[in-house]
Order: sequence, then C-alpha cells, then structure tokens
Amino acid sequence: MRQFGAAPPPPTLFERLKEGLAKSAGTLGLSDILKKKLDAETVEALEKALIRADLGVGPAHEIAAAVARGRYDEDVSPAELRKVLAGEIARILRPIEKPFVVNRAKKPFVVLVAGVNGTGKTTTIGKIAAKLVRDGQKVVLAAGDTFRAAAIEQLQIWGKRAGAEVFARAPGSDAAGLVFDALLRAHDTQANVLLIDTAGRLQNKAGLMAELEKIARVLKKQDADAPHAVLLVLDATTGQNAVAQVEAFAASVPLTGLVMTKLDGTAKGGILVALAARFALPVYFIGVGEREDDLQPFVAETFAKALTGGS
Repeated sequence: MRQFGAAPPPPTLFERLKEGLAKSAGTLGLSDILKKKLDAETVEALEKALIRADLGVGPAHEIAAAVARGRYDEDVSPAELRKVLAGEIARILRPIEKPFVVNRAKKPFVVLVAGVNGTGKTTTIGKIAAKLVRDGQKVVLAAGDTFRAAAIEQLQIWGKRAGAEVFARAPGSDAAGLVFDALLRAHDTQANVLLIDTAGRLQNKAGLMAELEKIARVLKKQDADAPHAVLLVLDATTGQNAVAQVEAFAASVPLTGLVMTKLDGTAKGGILVALAARFALPVYFIGVGEREDDLQPFVAETFAKALTGGS
C-alpha cells in the first residue's frame, strides 16, 4: 500500500510576507549593489535603490548613512548588509507597531473606515470583523458605501461569514442617515463594536470628503467621542500616492491608524517606511493575500526582514 507523508505545514506569516515582498526586495537588488567594499559608490547605489523601493528620499538617505556608519570602506557580505539594513528599517517602523485595541469602556466602540476605491476596504472590514467576533466581540457592520450595490452585497457576504450583523439599506440611500441609525441599532443590540464602511471616495473629490466629515458629525450627535477610531485603508501598489491620500483624509477626519493591503506582489512595499517617517500613524494591520488570515497585525521586525529579503 502506498504511504503518504503528512501534509506540509502552512506557510508562516513571515514566509507569506517574504514571498509577497519579493518584488520589493528585488527592487533593492542588494546582491548586485554590494561590491567588495562599502564605499561611497556603493552607499549612493544603496540610497537610490531604497528610493526606487518607495521608502522616500529622507528615510533612504538616513538609512543608507546609518548602514555606512562604522562600516565605511570595509568588506561587508550581502547577508550582513541585509541584516544591518533590516535593523535600520525596523528602527523607523517600530514606533508605528501598535495593536488594534477595542476600548471596552466605549460600547459600542465606533470604528470609521475610509479609503479610495480599490484598496480592499470593504474586504478589510470583513476580515477585521471576523477577528473581533473570534475574540468574543459582538459586531455590527454599517454598509455606509451606499453608492455601490456591490459594496453592500460584499459586506453582507462578509458579515454572514464573520457572524456579524450588517445594517444596510438600498443603494443610493443617504450615508450619514444610515450610519446614524446603525449606531442606534448597535446600542439596541448591545454590540461591542460598530464597524462603518464608507464610499471609496477619491481624495480630490471635495463633495465626497465633505460627506465623510458629515458622517463623523452625525455620529457625535449620539456619542460626543465617536468615532473612537478612524482607519484609513491604503493599497501598497499605489506607492508614493499613498502619502497624498493620508494627507487628504487626515484633513477631513482625525485618522487614528492605517491598514496597508496588497503587499503581496508589489514592488512598492517600502512605502510603509515612508509613511512611518512622515506621519507616525500606527499601522494596525497588513494584507498579504485574499484569505481571511492574510490580514495580520503589523510587526516591524518581520516586515523589515522580509522587505530586505532576509531569512
């Protein structure tokens, strides 16, 4: 009889992240940059590579200088360079490594989720809801993206999958009114968390940004502290455009944290470093795939090691 071995264990988060960031690590091209010595030409090439990987000009210069410090004109192996580089990147990222915490004193804890079309915002809300439900929280989802019937349907599918109630109305309904009633519903059902989806508004559309501000104002009519958290979902593949999105949304609502999606398969994973240096906003979750468990808490050292192609 043919014997079959045990199935291989599923890949770890680091393995999935390393695979996802392979293009970003390839953009750095550390093996090609490093010659026999860490000289001025090598340091300049490293800085340019960091800029190409979307780490931003300031962070790239700072990191390259830190890598060279104490090692200038010395022999450095690619493995050592990766280790030192990962350490410097992790140093910049560590302050934004914070867990997403629901304040149980606020019931419901109101989370407003924003982002432009295509970032995976609605899917991210569903994944966060699933995590919260598994942690014993009672969750209500508000389908505030009333412009798109597909977004409402998608949220309803995720709500059913996660075991969370979805508060929705017909497409075209007033978003602020829906959110107001969703908060009433969350109160009535003793929900711990209300997660609010919003339209995928473009940051240069003044009317849509004004609507986001209106939603925040309407929430305060019931709870002066609401929303208690405002998350912006960003698509890693947009690179430096993510900086402009953070600036625009922060001008409309007080952002409390970021979620970075689509890190799998992008050459622009370094944008997370640029955002950390520029805004210092917590990055609560990163997305490395479509599955529910592909949305994971952000860990600075793991990310830095994967970004540099370490092991």
